[in-house]
Amino acid sequence: MIDKDRPNRQLAAMRVSVAPMMDWTDRHCRFFHRLLTRRALLYTEMVTTGALIHGDIPRHLRFSAEEHPVALQLGGSEPADLAHCAKLGQEWGYDEININCGCPSERVQRGAFGACLMNEPELVADCVKAMVDAVDVPVTVKHRIGIDKVESYEFVRDFVGKVSEAGCDTFIAHARNAWLKGLSPKQNREVPPLRYEIVHRLKHDFPALRFSINGGLNDNLQVQAHLRLLDGVMVGREAYHNPWWLAQWDAAFFGEAPSALTREEVEEQMCDYMAREAAEHGTPWSNIARHMLGLRNGLPGARRWRQVWSDHRLKSHAPHEVMAIAREPVAQTA
Repeated sequence: MIDKDRPNRQLAAMRVSVAPMMDWTDRHCRFFHRLLTRRALLYTEMVTTGALIHGDIPRHLRFSAEEHPVALQLGGSEPADLAHCAKLGQEWGYDEININCGCPSERVQRGAFGACLMNEPELVADCVKAMVDAVDVPVTVKHRIGIDKVESYEFVRDFVGKVSEAGCDTFIAHARNAWLKGLSPKQNREVPPLRYEIVHRLKHDFPALRFSINGGLNDNLQVQAHLRLLDGVMVGREAYHNPWWLAQWDAAFFGEAPSALTREEVEEQMCDYMAREAAEHGTPWSNIARHMLGLRNGLPGARRWRQVWSDHRLKSHAPHEVMAIAREPVAQTA
Protein backbone atom coordinates (compact mmCIF):
# COMPACT_ATOMS: atom_id res chain seq x y z
CA MET A 1 0.00 0.00 0.00
CA ILE A 2 1.33 3.47 -0.92
CA ASP A 3 1.80 5.77 2.08
CA LYS A 4 0.32 9.00 0.72
CA ASP A 5 1.21 10.95 3.85
CA ARG A 6 4.93 10.10 3.70
CA PRO A 7 5.95 13.15 1.59
CA ASN A 8 4.04 15.45 3.95
CA ARG A 9 5.82 13.99 6.97
CA GLN A 10 9.16 14.41 5.23
CA LEU A 11 8.46 18.07 4.45
CA ALA A 12 7.43 18.71 8.05
CA ALA A 13 10.59 16.98 9.25
CA MET A 14 12.87 19.22 7.16
CA ARG A 15 12.20 21.98 9.72
CA VAL A 16 15.30 20.66 11.51
CA SER A 17 17.58 18.01 10.05
CA VAL A 18 20.96 16.36 10.62
CA ALA A 19 23.32 16.91 7.71
CA PRO A 20 24.79 14.15 5.55
CA MET A 21 28.39 13.69 6.77
CA MET A 22 30.86 11.29 5.19
CA ASP A 23 32.11 8.55 7.54
CA TRP A 24 29.71 9.77 10.22
CA THR A 25 26.01 9.55 9.37
CA ASP A 26 25.88 5.85 8.59
CA ARG A 27 22.86 3.77 9.59
CA HIS A 28 24.24 3.17 13.09
CA CYS A 29 24.64 6.89 13.69
CA ARG A 30 21.12 7.51 12.41
CA PHE A 31 19.66 4.86 14.70
CA PHE A 32 21.37 6.63 17.62
CA HIS A 33 20.12 10.06 16.56
CA ARG A 34 16.58 8.74 16.18
CA LEU A 35 16.57 7.72 19.85
CA LEU A 36 17.16 11.38 20.65
CA THR A 37 14.71 13.04 18.25
CA ARG A 38 11.56 11.49 16.83
CA ARG A 39 10.88 14.29 14.35
CA ALA A 40 14.07 15.62 12.77
CA LEU A 41 14.94 14.53 9.23
CA LEU A 42 18.06 12.34 9.05
CA TYR A 43 20.35 12.04 6.02
CA THR A 44 22.62 9.27 4.86
CA GLU A 45 26.23 9.78 4.02
CA MET A 46 26.66 10.62 0.35
CA VAL A 47 26.38 7.44 -1.74
CA THR A 48 27.80 7.65 -5.25
CA THR A 49 25.89 6.33 -8.20
CA GLY A 50 28.88 4.15 -9.08
CA ALA A 51 28.78 2.49 -5.65
CA LEU A 52 25.14 1.52 -6.20
CA ILE A 53 25.40 0.53 -9.85
CA HIS A 54 28.58 -1.53 -9.45
CA GLY A 55 28.69 -2.31 -5.74
CA ASP A 56 26.84 -3.92 -2.86
CA ILE A 57 23.41 -2.29 -2.83
CA PRO A 58 22.24 -3.67 0.55
CA ARG A 59 25.45 -2.50 2.23
CA HIS A 60 24.83 1.06 1.04
CA LEU A 61 21.03 1.27 1.34
CA ARG A 62 20.04 -0.96 4.26
CA PHE A 63 18.58 0.94 7.22
CA SER A 64 16.32 0.36 10.20
CA ALA A 65 12.63 1.18 10.02
CA GLU A 66 13.07 3.28 13.17
CA GLU A 67 15.13 5.81 11.20
CA HIS A 68 12.17 7.34 9.33
CA PRO A 69 11.98 10.05 8.15
CA VAL A 70 15.31 9.46 6.41
CA ALA A 71 16.74 10.87 3.18
CA LEU A 72 19.25 9.33 0.78
CA GLN A 73 21.93 11.64 -0.55
CA LEU A 74 23.36 10.70 -3.94
CA GLY A 75 26.56 11.83 -5.61
CA GLY A 76 26.72 11.75 -9.38
CA SER A 77 26.35 13.75 -12.57
CA GLU A 78 24.81 11.39 -15.14
CA PRO A 79 21.03 11.88 -15.33
CA ALA A 80 20.28 8.26 -16.21
CA ASP A 81 22.48 6.92 -13.41
CA LEU A 82 20.96 9.28 -10.86
CA ALA A 83 17.45 8.35 -11.98
CA HIS A 84 18.28 4.66 -11.60
CA CYS A 85 19.74 5.18 -8.13
CA ALA A 86 16.90 7.44 -7.05
CA LYS A 87 14.49 4.68 -7.98
CA LEU A 88 16.55 2.22 -5.93
CA GLY A 89 16.36 4.64 -3.00
CA GLN A 90 12.59 4.83 -3.27
CA GLU A 91 12.30 1.05 -3.52
CA TRP A 92 14.37 0.68 -0.35
CA GLY A 93 11.99 3.04 1.45
CA TYR A 94 13.78 6.38 1.67
CA ASP A 95 11.56 9.40 2.22
CA GLU A 96 13.59 11.83 0.09
CA ILE A 97 16.32 11.69 -2.55
CA ASN A 98 18.93 14.45 -2.38
CA ILE A 99 21.65 15.27 -4.91
CA ASN A 100 24.98 16.56 -3.63
CA CYS A 101 26.04 19.83 -5.27
CA GLY A 102 28.07 21.03 -2.32
CA CYS A 103 30.99 18.71 -1.54
CA PRO A 104 34.31 20.36 -2.51
CA SER A 105 36.72 17.43 -2.07
CA GLU A 106 39.17 16.74 -4.89
CA ARG A 107 38.07 13.10 -5.03
CA VAL A 108 34.50 14.19 -5.64
CA GLN A 109 35.64 16.76 -8.20
CA ARG A 110 37.47 14.02 -10.10
CA GLY A 111 34.12 12.27 -10.34
CA ALA A 112 32.69 15.51 -11.81
CA PHE A 113 30.04 15.94 -9.13
CA GLY A 114 29.61 17.72 -5.82
CA ALA A 115 30.18 21.47 -5.62
CA CYS A 116 31.68 21.71 -9.11
CA LEU A 117 28.21 20.93 -10.48
CA MET A 118 27.15 24.45 -9.52
CA ASN A 119 29.14 25.59 -12.56
CA GLU A 120 26.78 23.49 -14.73
CA PRO A 121 23.22 24.38 -13.69
CA GLU A 122 21.74 23.00 -16.90
CA LEU A 123 23.31 19.60 -16.22
CA VAL A 124 21.99 19.67 -12.65
CA ALA A 125 18.56 20.54 -14.04
CA ASP A 126 18.76 17.54 -16.38
CA CYS A 127 19.75 15.33 -13.43
CA VAL A 128 16.91 16.62 -11.29
CA LYS A 129 14.34 16.17 -14.04
CA ALA A 130 15.45 12.58 -14.61
CA MET A 131 15.17 11.87 -10.87
CA VAL A 132 11.80 13.60 -10.50
CA ASP A 133 10.45 11.58 -13.41
CA ALA A 134 11.71 8.34 -11.84
CA VAL A 135 10.36 8.64 -8.29
CA ASP A 136 7.34 9.80 -6.31
CA VAL A 137 9.25 10.97 -3.22
CA PRO A 138 10.67 14.52 -3.04
CA VAL A 139 13.92 15.24 -4.90
CA THR A 140 16.03 17.94 -3.25
CA VAL A 141 19.37 19.66 -3.86
CA LYS A 142 22.10 20.47 -1.34
CA HIS A 143 24.45 23.18 -2.59
CA ARG A 144 26.82 25.99 -1.62
CA ILE A 145 26.18 29.70 -2.17
CA GLY A 146 29.12 30.10 -4.55
CA ILE A 147 32.27 28.59 -6.01
CA ASP A 148 35.83 29.68 -5.20
CA LYS A 149 36.15 33.39 -4.40
CA VAL A 150 33.34 34.59 -6.65
CA GLU A 151 30.72 35.97 -4.26
CA SER A 152 28.11 37.06 -6.78
CA TYR A 153 24.56 36.58 -5.53
CA GLU A 154 23.45 36.25 -9.13
CA PHE A 155 25.48 33.03 -9.47
CA VAL A 156 23.52 31.11 -6.83
CA ARG A 157 20.26 32.84 -7.75
CA ASP A 158 20.54 31.68 -11.36
CA PHE A 159 21.55 28.17 -10.23
CA VAL A 160 18.46 27.85 -8.05
CA GLY A 161 16.24 29.34 -10.73
CA LYS A 162 17.40 26.92 -13.42
CA VAL A 163 17.24 23.83 -11.20
CA SER A 164 13.82 24.72 -9.82
CA GLU A 165 12.44 24.81 -13.37
CA ALA A 166 13.34 21.11 -13.63
CA GLY A 167 11.04 20.19 -10.76
CA CYS A 168 13.05 20.74 -7.56
CA ASP A 169 11.24 22.86 -5.00
CA THR A 170 13.46 22.24 -1.95
CA PHE A 171 17.03 23.50 -1.59
CA ILE A 172 19.46 23.04 1.30
CA ALA A 173 22.07 25.76 1.16
CA HIS A 174 25.38 25.55 2.99
CA ALA A 175 25.91 29.27 3.52
CA ARG A 176 29.58 29.32 2.46
CA ASN A 177 31.34 29.30 -0.86
CA ALA A 178 33.13 26.09 -1.85
CA TRP A 179 36.77 26.69 -2.75
CA LEU A 180 37.64 23.96 -5.20
CA LYS A 181 41.39 24.54 -5.03
CA GLY A 182 43.68 25.23 -2.10
CA LEU A 183 41.45 24.15 0.77
CA SER A 184 40.79 20.73 2.27
CA PRO A 185 37.19 19.60 2.87
CA LYS A 186 37.69 20.43 6.57
CA GLN A 187 38.95 23.93 5.74
CA ASN A 188 36.02 24.37 3.37
CA ARG A 189 33.73 23.97 6.38
CA GLU A 190 35.57 26.70 8.29
CA VAL A 191 37.52 29.17 6.12
CA PRO A 192 35.07 30.62 3.56
CA PRO A 193 32.95 33.13 5.48
CA LEU A 194 29.38 32.32 6.39
CA ARG A 195 26.89 34.55 4.58
CA TYR A 196 23.49 33.64 5.94
CA GLU A 197 21.94 36.68 4.32
CA ILE A 198 22.40 35.09 0.88
CA VAL A 199 20.10 32.19 1.81
CA HIS A 200 17.57 34.61 3.31
CA ARG A 201 17.65 36.56 0.05
CA LEU A 202 17.03 33.39 -1.97
CA LYS A 203 13.89 32.74 0.07
CA HIS A 204 12.77 36.31 -0.52
CA ASP A 205 13.33 36.02 -4.27
CA PHE A 206 11.82 32.52 -4.57
CA PRO A 207 8.98 32.52 -2.01
CA ALA A 208 7.30 29.47 -3.56
CA LEU A 209 10.41 27.32 -2.98
CA ARG A 210 11.51 25.77 0.31
CA PHE A 211 14.95 26.61 1.70
CA SER A 212 16.88 25.04 4.54
CA ILE A 213 20.11 26.62 5.79
CA ASN A 214 23.30 24.83 6.85
CA GLY A 215 26.61 25.96 8.29
CA GLY A 216 27.97 26.91 11.72
CA LEU A 217 24.73 26.47 13.67
CA ASN A 218 25.15 25.31 17.26
CA ASP A 219 22.37 26.50 19.56
CA ASN A 220 18.60 26.86 19.86
CA LEU A 221 18.59 30.64 19.49
CA GLN A 222 20.39 30.50 16.14
CA VAL A 223 18.06 27.81 14.87
CA GLN A 224 14.93 29.69 15.95
CA ALA A 225 16.19 32.90 14.33
CA HIS A 226 16.61 31.20 10.96
CA LEU A 227 13.30 29.35 11.22
CA ARG A 228 11.54 32.72 11.37
CA LEU A 229 12.84 33.43 7.86
CA LEU A 230 13.32 30.01 6.27
CA ASP A 231 11.64 26.63 6.00
CA GLY A 232 14.33 24.58 7.66
CA VAL A 233 17.68 24.38 9.40
CA MET A 234 20.27 21.64 8.87
CA VAL A 235 22.84 20.98 11.59
CA GLY A 236 26.05 19.08 10.96
CA ARG A 237 29.09 18.80 13.21
CA GLU A 238 27.43 20.16 16.33
CA ALA A 239 24.72 17.49 16.12
CA TYR A 240 27.38 14.80 15.86
CA HIS A 241 29.76 16.01 18.56
CA ASN A 242 27.08 17.11 21.04
CA PRO A 243 24.25 14.66 20.34
CA TRP A 244 22.33 15.32 23.58
CA TRP A 245 21.29 18.63 22.02
CA LEU A 246 19.05 16.58 19.71
CA ALA A 247 16.99 15.53 22.73
CA GLN A 248 15.73 19.14 22.94
CA TRP A 249 14.68 19.42 19.32
CA ASP A 250 11.21 17.86 19.38
CA ALA A 251 10.09 20.26 22.09
CA ALA A 252 12.03 23.32 20.91
CA PHE A 253 11.33 23.17 17.18
CA PHE A 254 8.36 20.85 16.61
CA GLY A 255 6.14 21.77 19.56
CA GLU A 256 6.06 18.23 20.89
CA ALA A 257 6.78 16.67 24.25
CA PRO A 258 10.50 16.44 25.00
CA SER A 259 12.24 13.11 24.73
CA ALA A 260 11.47 10.96 27.77
CA LEU A 261 14.69 8.96 27.51
CA THR A 262 17.59 9.62 29.84
CA ARG A 263 21.18 9.38 28.68
CA GLU A 264 21.42 6.06 30.48
CA GLU A 265 18.35 4.69 28.72
CA VAL A 266 19.72 5.80 25.35
CA GLU A 267 22.99 4.00 26.12
CA GLU A 268 21.08 0.86 27.10
CA GLN A 269 19.05 0.90 23.89
CA MET A 270 22.24 1.37 21.90
CA CYS A 271 23.69 -1.70 23.63
CA ASP A 272 20.60 -3.69 22.65
CA TYR A 273 21.10 -2.47 19.09
CA MET A 274 24.81 -3.39 19.13
CA ALA A 275 23.99 -6.90 20.30
CA ARG A 276 21.34 -7.28 17.60
CA GLU A 277 23.66 -5.99 14.88
CA ALA A 278 26.40 -8.38 15.99
CA ALA A 279 24.01 -11.33 15.87
CA GLU A 280 22.40 -10.44 12.55
CA HIS A 281 25.27 -8.90 10.59
CA GLY A 282 28.46 -9.57 12.54
CA THR A 283 28.96 -5.86 13.17
CA PRO A 284 31.61 -5.13 15.86
CA TRP A 285 30.18 -2.97 18.64
CA SER A 286 33.05 -0.50 18.16
CA ASN A 287 31.69 0.39 14.69
CA ILE A 288 28.54 1.60 16.39
CA ALA A 289 29.78 2.95 19.72
CA ARG A 290 32.00 5.56 18.04
CA HIS A 291 28.91 7.58 17.12
CA MET A 292 27.72 8.01 20.70
CA LEU A 293 30.99 9.17 22.29
CA GLY A 294 29.60 12.68 22.80
CA LEU A 295 26.52 11.48 24.71
CA ARG A 296 27.88 12.39 28.15
CA ASN A 297 29.69 15.60 27.17
CA GLY A 298 29.85 17.99 30.09
CA LEU A 299 29.04 15.41 32.77
CA PRO A 300 31.41 14.19 35.50
CA GLY A 301 33.24 11.07 34.37
CA ALA A 302 32.57 11.72 30.67
CA ARG A 303 36.23 11.44 29.69
CA ARG A 304 36.68 7.99 31.19
CA TRP A 305 33.31 6.88 29.81
CA ARG A 306 34.51 7.81 26.31
CA GLN A 307 37.81 6.03 26.90
CA VAL A 308 36.07 2.80 27.85
CA TRP A 309 33.77 2.87 24.82
CA SER A 310 36.81 3.59 22.61
CA ASP A 311 38.94 0.81 24.10
CA HIS A 312 39.41 -1.87 21.44
CA ARG A 313 40.95 -4.15 24.04
CA LEU A 314 37.36 -4.67 25.19
CA LYS A 315 36.12 -5.72 21.76
CA SER A 316 35.65 -9.31 22.88
CA HIS A 317 33.24 -8.18 25.61
CA ALA A 318 29.52 -7.97 25.03
CA PRO A 319 28.18 -4.39 24.71
CA HIS A 320 26.28 -4.56 28.01
CA GLU A 321 29.50 -5.63 29.75
CA VAL A 322 31.33 -2.65 28.27
CA MET A 323 28.52 -0.40 29.45
CA ALA A 324 28.88 -1.71 32.98
CA ILE A 325 32.62 -0.99 32.92
CA ALA A 326 32.05 2.48 31.47
CA ARG A 327 29.57 3.35 34.20
CA GLU A 328 31.63 2.32 37.17
CA PRO A 329 33.12 5.75 37.98
CA VAL A 330 29.97 7.72 37.10
CA ALA A 331 27.35 5.66 38.92
CA GLN A 332 26.97 8.31 41.62
CA THR A 333 26.53 11.17 39.12
CA ALA A 334 24.23 9.60 36.52
